[in-house]
Amino acid sequence: MSRIGKKPVAMPSGVSAAVEGKTLTVKGPKGSLEMVLLDDLVTTAIDDGQISIKPIAASQRSRAAWGLQRTNVQNLVTGVTEGFMKVLEINGVGYRAQAQGKNLRLQLGYSHDVNYAVPEGVEVKTPDANTVEISGIDRQKVGQVAAEIRRWRKPEPYKGKGIKYRGEFIFRKEGKKK
Repeated sequence: MSRIGKKPVAMPSGVSAAVEGKTLTVKGPKGSLEMVLLDDLVTTAIDDGQISIKPIAASQRSRAAWGLQRTNVQNLVTGVTEGFMKVLEINGVGYRAQAQGKNLRLQLGYSHDVNYAVPEGVEVKTPDANTVEISGIDRQKVGQVAAEIRRWRKPEPYKGKGIKYRGEFIFRKEGKKK
């Protein structure tokens, strides 16, 4: 039995959900999100301000999809009510970031500046030159944008220079001895 799948997803006030065919649509104060349901493995029911997920069969694939489906539905509800945010920290001499409309300009020690085009549905802010805040209602898009920006200069273990997530621990190495 899935501990996560057993719990129904509560819909706060101001959030509505509808199932049409294989698509679940959740609307809230921040916008609306859609998701394709795994109809052949689990069933989805909306009643009394809750969305409940049940497996169709006792197969391993159906039980695995049960918890996954419930977590994805929870992410939709959280996204349209609160949204998601990732914060990146830039460490290094001369490394900086600057948001310019729908573009993010990064100076990361290359001979040229890196211009990253921010996709639709994601907002990027730079409160200071060494911090990048990525926010949006779709958890997958926010995480993907953060990973693509981080990929330009991953943190290295000797001096700790690079782009890291806030709260991420970088294992440091000692370096050469004379």
